[in-house]
Amino acid sequence: PPLPLVHCAGAGPQTGLKVMAGKVATREGITLRGSADIVAQFFSYGINSILYQRGIYPPESFTRVQKYGLTMLVTTDAVLNNYLKNVVGQLKDWLCNHFVQRLVVVVNSIETNEVLERWQFDIECDKTMTENSDAREKSEKAIQDEIRSVIRQITATVTFLPLLDAACSFDLLIYTDKDLEVPEMWEESGPQFINNSEEVRLRSFTTTIHKVNSLVAYKKSDSY
Repeated sequence: PPLPLVHCAGAGPQTGLKVMAGKVATREGITLRGSADIVAQFFSYGINSILYQRGIYPPESFTRVQKYGLTMLVTTDAVLNNYLKNVVGQLKDWLCNHFVQRLVVVVNSIETNEVLERWQFDIECDKTMTENSDAREKSEKAIQDEIRSVIRQITATVTFLPLLDAACSFDLLIYTDKDLEVPEMWEESGPQFINNSEEVRLRSFTTTIHKVNSLVAYKKSDSY
């Protein structure tokens, strides 16, 4: 399917963004940069998992890797992989600056452009945390255990989500709480809600600096 435009919902007038340089992680716990790395990496694997599980890209275009104590599937499509790397890299910087409120993966019908699924990840952040703050006391293993539970739920959604029997594409929406300059190749977007939808709330995870709450909304099968 064609690659989507990346949408930055809520962007406005120019606001300076800088790549933060500072502590990443320590043996004692999680730093701001370390937390942003963990959350951004979760989104990289999570988006790949959604694209595979929902058949947005063909299964033969994915390869198996080990992560979070699970066998994960990641794309081998060079164009898609580069696209996701760019998105995740930008997201990581915005997480460090406490700019991001939400990331949404929107699944659309290619033929009608109708929104069929909406994977919503709400991000809460402790804005008192800075690059120079002391690390928070939570082990990476504990965080990865929580992330593993979320990934398992994403995988299990195929048991209740309606079959996507039409060709589909996807959009990414990133909601920010500050006026930001829209990066090149991004554009502002509406929320792309689903008419006549049902929602299932998934598990959450927290680094103690960032907390990610997730849910999937989908079009009722009798309204396709």
